[in-house]
Amino acid sequence: MALDEPNENDETFETGGFTFVIEKELLGQAQPIKVDYITSAMGSGFVISSGLKDNNACGSCTSC
Repeated sequence: MALDEPNENDETFETGGFTFVIEKELLGQAQPIKVDYITSAMGSGFVISSGLKDNNACGSCTSC
């Protein structure tokens, strides 16, 4: 996840006061996408999950 400005290859979504930008091609491969913020005993941060089937894909995990 990064800060970015949308361009012609992107799709934008607004929810909860936030605007999300994703490449249209990736969106077609990764739907559905869920962005959540969690707090647990191990810490807090964003969790991103998707329908992406590629086992080599990695979002915010630390084992990549």
